[in-house]
Amino acid sequence: MLDEVKYKLGIIKKNKHIALLVDGPNLLRKEFKIDLDKVKKKLSKYGKIKVARVFLDQYASDKLIEAVTNQGFEPIITPTDVDVWLAVDAMDQVYNPSIDIIAIMSRDADYQPVILKAKSKGKETIVIGAEPGFSAALKNTADIVIMADKE
Repeated sequence: MLDEVKYKLGIIKKNKHIALLVDGPNLLRKEFKIDLDKVKKKLSKYGKIKVARVFLDQYASDKLIEAVTNQGFEPIITPTDVDVWLAVDAMDQVYNPSIDIIAIMSRDADYQPVILKAKSKGKETIVIGAEPGFSAALKNTADIVIMADKE
């Protein structure tokens, strides 16, 4: 919360590089009505998005893949559990010297260890989620929490 106030006051510079990793099956559902462009706009307060990936499972429709691509994201189609693929990529970004902020868009507490590791390696962390089911552990671990379904 304190970092969020510092960003708004301009104390923290906004020229940082962000890796945004999206748990597609968890949040890109009709009931959430999440607009990825609005998410990108909210994140732009904190830096420039340099990595933007949406992880989808093998059941993702062609329309969803096309929509994700049209919004400037790289779709990653996984043959197995999306969580594992996203976590591995997140760890790659933790060790990427060009990335300052790890942003994970999910409601899933499975990403808490990745957030903790990122923080221990000096990365800032942002979680983006929606209710219902947004993990309290995830929200309480990240430096900044953004609600994707709110203006």
